[in-house]
Amino acid sequence: MRQLPDPIRWDKGNVVIIDQTLLPHKEKFISSKNYREVCEWIKSLRIRGAPAIGIAAAYAATLAAFELKSKDKIDSRLDQALSEIQKTRPTAVNLKNILVRLKKISLSGNIAEIFLNESNKILNEEIEACKKIGQFGLELVPEKATILTHCHTGGLATGGYGTALGIIRAAHEAGKDILVLADETRPLLQGARLTAYELQKLGIKFKLIVDGASGIAMKRFRVDLVAVGADRIAANGDTANKIGTYNLSVLCKENKVPFYIAAPSSSFDLTAKSGHDIPIEERSADEVTSFQSCRSAPEGVSVYAPAFDVTPRENISAFVTEKGIIRNPFEENIGKAMVSP
Repeated sequence: MRQLPDPIRWDKGNVVIIDQTLLPHKEKFISSKNYREVCEWIKSLRIRGAPAIGIAAAYAATLAAFELKSKDKIDSRLDQALSEIQKTRPTAVNLKNILVRLKKISLSGNIAEIFLNESNKILNEEIEACKKIGQFGLELVPEKATILTHCHTGGLATGGYGTALGIIRAAHEAGKDILVLADETRPLLQGARLTAYELQKLGIKFKLIVDGASGIAMKRFRVDLVAVGADRIAANGDTANKIGTYNLSVLCKENKVPFYIAAPSSSFDLTAKSGHDIPIEERSADEVTSFQSCRSAPEGVSVYAPAFDVTPRENISAFVTEKGIIRNPFEENIGKAMVSP
């Protein structure tokens, strides 16, 4: 087993990330003291995954406070910077939740230092939350299990351990016999590039499959459960996640396979009553018509490119969070779990 690189860290006044757009072929770390550059990293998916985006937003806010020389309050310039950061990715609620958290903390002293201390705390909390998700998820994984997953939910997408991939990792570390089926995840191949990269480094058995093979693979390999992450979970349990997640939930329902969402509490949005209240980000058509500058579709084609879809609560078996496993009735139990310490 090889060490996974840290997805994000603070180093002597710089935010440092591994550029995920270059993986798996090149492990390159980039750094910046400029909050707008971090915003561009978030937009361009150099850092991605809902928890990791939230952490990046916290550090971007810290950089903004240092750059703008904010003293002991959130003035109009810093407030504008926070608004810029919040607009980088509209679907992942972790980003919004963490900026709201920063705005609410008691400001008695240098605001940049206060933001930095809180950002470091957020990073450590997300790592610990993912480790707890892994431990709670262990009870859902048989001693010998085939698990199908979609997109990328590992250490690079979080603070350093993983959500759905954290459950897989915890099961592997506990000695369970695990085979992972990893969707390639079109159009940007996060499964092929990033999930495969992490599973290979961790020494976990896996097979990479195209998204369209999920149905036949579910039957061929007798999948025991599907585990995915989440970018925003509404109060009633409807869940936004990477495009293609909804399709998988329908397959699970048809084949009577448990479908689990693994996510920290920072991914819940109790102000969204249902999936209808979740904004769905649409990406550039170029992400569909080409890959890494190689065009794969005719010029001038019309494209619909949502980055996420919404899985209805009735397709979800349970949520695995750092506060435990949340089962039906979701609306009641999510509310209870999110207010518990």
